[in-house]
Amino acid sequence: MLIMKNKHLLLGLALITGMSSCQDAAKSDKKSETDNQSYRTPETKLASDRMTPEVLWSFGRMGGESISPDEKTVLYGVTYFNKEENKSYRDLYTLPIAGGEATQITNTKGKEWGERWTKNGQIAFLSAESGSVQVWEMNADGTGRKQLTDIDGGINDFKFSPDESKILFSKEVKLEENVQDKYPDLQKSNGRVIGDEFYRHWDHWVETYTHIFVADFNKGTMLKAGKDIMEGEKWEAPVRPWGGIEQVNWTVDGENIAYSSRKKYGVEYALSTNTDIYFYNLESGKTKNMTEGMMGYDNNLTFSPDGKYMAWESMEREGYEADQIRLFVMDLKTGEKKYMTKGFDQNAGHLTWTKDSKSIYFISDWHATDEIYRMDMADGKIHKITEGVHNYQSVLPVGDKLIAKRVSMSKPAELYRVDAKTGDAEEISFVNKHILDQLTMGTVEKRWVKTTDGKQMLVWVIKPPHFDENKKYPALLYCQGGPQGTVSQFWSYRWNFQMMASNDYVIVAPNRRGLPGFGKEWCEQISGDYGGQNMKDYLSAIDNVKAEKYVDEDRLGCVGASYGGFSTFWLAGHHQKRFKAFIAHDGMFNLEAQYLETEEMWFVNWDLGGPYWDKKNKIAQRSYANSPHKFVDKWDTPIMIIHGEKDYRIVASQGMQAFNAARLRGIPAKYLYFPEENHWVLGVQNGILWQREFAGWLDKWLKK
Repeated sequence: MLIMKNKHLLLGLALITGMSSCQDAAKSDKKSETDNQSYRTPETKLASDRMTPEVLWSFGRMGGESISPDEKTVLYGVTYFNKEENKSYRDLYTLPIAGGEATQITNTKGKEWGERWTKNGQIAFLSAESGSVQVWEMNADGTGRKQLTDIDGGINDFKFSPDESKILFSKEVKLEENVQDKYPDLQKSNGRVIGDEFYRHWDHWVETYTHIFVADFNKGTMLKAGKDIMEGEKWEAPVRPWGGIEQVNWTVDGENIAYSSRKKYGVEYALSTNTDIYFYNLESGKTKNMTEGMMGYDNNLTFSPDGKYMAWESMEREGYEADQIRLFVMDLKTGEKKYMTKGFDQNAGHLTWTKDSKSIYFISDWHATDEIYRMDMADGKIHKITEGVHNYQSVLPVGDKLIAKRVSMSKPAELYRVDAKTGDAEEISFVNKHILDQLTMGTVEKRWVKTTDGKQMLVWVIKPPHFDENKKYPALLYCQGGPQGTVSQFWSYRWNFQMMASNDYVIVAPNRRGLPGFGKEWCEQISGDYGGQNMKDYLSAIDNVKAEKYVDEDRLGCVGASYGGFSTFWLAGHHQKRFKAFIAHDGMFNLEAQYLETEEMWFVNWDLGGPYWDKKNKIAQRSYANSPHKFVDKWDTPIMIIHGEKDYRIVASQGMQAFNAARLRGIPAKYLYFPEENHWVLGVQNGILWQREFAGWLDKWLKK
């Protein structure tokens, strides 16, 4: 159980407990500040044993786990959301690896993140307590809090050199001239003058570039500046939008900084995924491309403890962001590169060396669960360590044990102690036990369904809590995004299957064509065939499950986001009266517009086959012929559309077009618009609004 003194969690618990308002939570808040006593999370009775939006957003979200130098303690952070304040808080915890109670070591008005151990067993972390994001340090029990850096403008993240005599940090650098720079008399103008591609990405305009800085480090002196090792370069490291400090590392001897970067400009940057690993030598000041000639993504590098090898994740083909993730190893003495997972028809990610440098642990998806594997350097053999109905998300070796983070469709992330030989796992963190113990989850069943071309497709079926086989339930077909994102045992705070099932729906979640975990051929079939076999796979799944006596085939719905939103739009014009309601979130509606609206051109070039004006390109023309907007004349079913204004991957006008088309055709429709959300919905009140409107729309049309 968790020992805690967290006022923020108490406020979060007001969402689901007997506390009716912030006023009651504030009483507990004041008490904790005045007497500073630790106490257990109150054993408060929930109003129901079913999941609600408020319960879902009250779960603590744990992550950032790392092992102490003496290998006795794991450090991690937990984020809690406060509905009334519409914000989140993140605090740090330590937990004995051998088992025992977790201890909360921070409890501030803001957040602590980027936590990691130092050589002497202290904890370094990031905080904005000083007014900008800086590096701080404290003792392992949370005492002795001290600011270490005061970098102008703040930093993004950091890493100490192996001997901690130096520090690298990432920081935003302004290299582009804006209107005010060009015209000093127009200080109140908010216009942008754009001369080339890639002027915005994901959810922000590209006005700065993330660069890596290095400096000598002395804890006794406040660090105020560093050397930009990418000075003047108009590209970033780590690589946006997903890259973090895992793409930057020190060589074991501390002589080089290794980092991933896509060193291209403008249109070339927008067209390519060619990301390489570079070494910057501190003594010479020179930078060397270590993966030159490798044309896909090369990132997430890690060094063997003996300093002899670098391992990293590599994709082969330029322009294909969902290519197979291969495990490569480089001999740093000879420069020889070796493809270690050749013949292994799966992805390999989250690489971690064993302490003796003899093996690498990694995580790979196979048949819709993410398991832990080990690759031995001596013979290259790969061993599967775990098996079950779950997803592992990280793995950290500790002696003959592994500390691993794990989720499932029925449980958010917790830490487990895993036997490195047998794969047997024991939970050691219980961040959300006080909530989970009061909930009844629906059963999750795996079935294999025959597709129209005679193959077998794995489909998850999630039944409502307190399922009664003699009742007839409405059912929802879930369409996955990505498009290459496995419907595995993930736990989502938006597309949460237990949340949907708790509202008395049977959920049908197929691993249709185009998803990893079923071999390269299965995954790659979707490219250039958006309206083809994978749509038939969807219909095979729902037709199979609707034949069950507990499913009411007259009350079927279809929902999805991103590519799943495209799927919903497409099926709305081809479903042949199967469905009574649709919901599409951030979906592609007009593929011709999508080609010129999205910011990552490599994606539409690969998945759609190229530009719509290339009339000789048969693959591209097939893609655009299957654009959902061309089948609106066949729409006949109520549809709800959701979109965020700051989604620059699939822009909001796509959702607006679909909504307008439905209403002009006289079809019942609703448009849920978020002006400040991107491709996700990240705000607590917006997230709860999303869940309420989602359920309300389905209930209106499927529970008549």
